[in-house]
Amino acid sequence: MKPLRYTFALLLTVTFLTAQAKVDTLVIQSPSMQKTLKAGVVTPDGYQKKKNGPYPVLYLLHGYSGNFSNWLKVPPQKDLLQTMADKYQLIIVTPDGGYGSWYYDSPVDQNSQYETFITQELRQEIERRYRAIPERSGRFISGLSMGGHGALYLSARHPELYLAAGSMSGSLNVSGIERQNLLPSIEAVLGPKAENEQVYRANSIVHMVPQLKQNGVHLIIDCGVDDFLIEDNRELHRRLVYEKVPHEYIERPGAHSWAYWGNALEYHLLFFQKARAAAEQQALN
Repeated sequence: MKPLRYTFALLLTVTFLTAQAKVDTLVIQSPSMQKTLKAGVVTPDGYQKKKNGPYPVLYLLHGYSGNFSNWLKVPPQKDLLQTMADKYQLIIVTPDGGYGSWYYDSPVDQNSQYETFITQELRQEIERRYRAIPERSGRFISGLSMGGHGALYLSARHPELYLAAGSMSGSLNVSGIERQNLLPSIEAVLGPKAENEQVYRANSIVHMVPQLKQNGVHLIIDCGVDDFLIEDNRELHRRLVYEKVPHEYIERPGAHSWAYWGNALEYHLLFFQKARAAAEQQALN
C-alpha cells in the first residue's frame, strides 16, 4: 500500500504545480493593413472567477521570422508564459509581428503597419475584451531580438502607453545591420538603405537615446555575452549611461537562443513588478 499512497501524493503534487493560466488565440482585424492577425492571450489563475482585476498587461514580442505562437510553444519550459502569468498575476499578450516587420509602420509597404497594430488596434481590442488596466500604469512591453528592438522602439514612440519596456538580445542598431539575412527585411519596410541613411538612423534605438531620456519609461536591457548582438547592446548601454538615463542593464552567459530568452523573461517581470510598485507608491505621495 505504501507505493500506492506515494503515487497518489505525487499526482496531487504535480496537479498542484501545474499552471492554471488559460491561453486564448485571438483573430483580430487590422484596419490599417486590411487583414486579420493572430495574438495569444494568457490570463492568470483566478481570472475566470471574475473576482479579481483589472490586471496589468505585458505585450511580449517575437523575433525575426517568428510569429505570435513562438513564446507559447518554443521555450524549453513549455508552460513558461502560463507559469509567469500565474506567479505575477498579469495578462500576457503575444502579438503577431509579421515575418520581418521590425514593428515599424512602413513608409513603403502598406501591408506592414505593425506600430499601429500593436499600439492601437491590438491594445484597444485587448482592453475591450479583457479585464486589463487601461492606463499606462498597467502596461509593459518586451521582446526578443527583432522584438527587443520593437519593444524599445514602440515605448520610445509612445511613452504615454507604457510604464516600462524591456529588450532581450535586442537588435538595437538597424542602421548598422549588414547581415545578409537581416538587411533585406529592413529594406523591405524602410526602403533601400543607401538611399535612406537618415531614416535608418532615426529608427534605430541606439540613436533614439534623447527620446528615451525624455519619456520616463522604465527600461531593462539584457543580452548574452556570446550573442552576436552583444556589441549593439553594450553601445546602447554606454549611451544611456553617458546621458544619465536610468535603466537596468544585464549581461549573462548565453547566446541568441531560446534557452537564454526563457530564462530572461522572469528578470523582466521582476523589473516590471518593481516599476509598478514604485509608480503606485509615487501616486500615494
